[in-house]
Amino acid sequence: MRFLKKLYVNAILLFLYAPIFILMIFSFNASKSRGTWGGFSLKWYEELFKSGDIMQALYYTIIVAILSTIISTALGTFAAIGISEKRGIWKKVLLNLNYLPVVNPDIVTAVSLMALYSMMRLKLGFITILLSHIVFSTPYVVLSVLPKLKSLDPNLAEAALDLGATPFYALRKVIIPEIMPGIITGALLSFTLSIDDFVISFFNTGNGVTNLSIEIFAMARRGVKPTINALSTLMFLTMMVLLIIIYKRDEGGKKLENE
Repeated sequence: MRFLKKLYVNAILLFLYAPIFILMIFSFNASKSRGTWGGFSLKWYEELFKSGDIMQALYYTIIVAILSTIISTALGTFAAIGISEKRGIWKKVLLNLNYLPVVNPDIVTAVSLMALYSMMRLKLGFITILLSHIVFSTPYVVLSVLPKLKSLDPNLAEAALDLGATPFYALRKVIIPEIMPGIITGALLSFTLSIDDFVISFFNTGNGVTNLSIEIFAMARRGVKPTINALSTLMFLTMMVLLIIIYKRDEGGKKLENE
């Protein structure tokens, strides 16, 4: 019975990840064919980094991801602190409002933001795609920070104030260091979501501003090139590294709490 359970789990994992592993293997294929192995080669990676369109898309992807991560992490952290201080019905209302962007389909959020920018007569471009990424990333930061605030001793901040610290000093020196694992986890999630996003970016960007997901979509419509295999491999490895970091930090935080 135990053998069958392991076999079932392994079969599911193989079904999910086999296409990705095949894509990664064929990113080193010398042939353009996606079904015939023509020998080991790095030429598609060389062409990838020589492509002006892809490098421009990578530039906007990284810039938007970094800026949205910084802003959404700050907003989400202070929002989580504010929500944790609330009591009764208002806390439940704020928590439910924070859950809405998370459970909402991306297409609904994307079209809603596009309609809002149109109503505000805001031209679609770098600013709108950045604002959109901040909007859908911030709730995840809040959800990452709230558990750390819940486990925080409520008397710490009061003790700091009694000892003469100002509220801002207590926040900077007492509360934030204690919840730093949650803040870092939220920032990593925000960065990952920003790089991975397509739907919200597609509806809220303008001419001349594109990210990797939109560029890959455009390339796929014109005909899939082996450079997409190389790009997808690099993106997958990047996401895996970030997810491993998130997992390790969560495990480390749990061990410290248990000790």
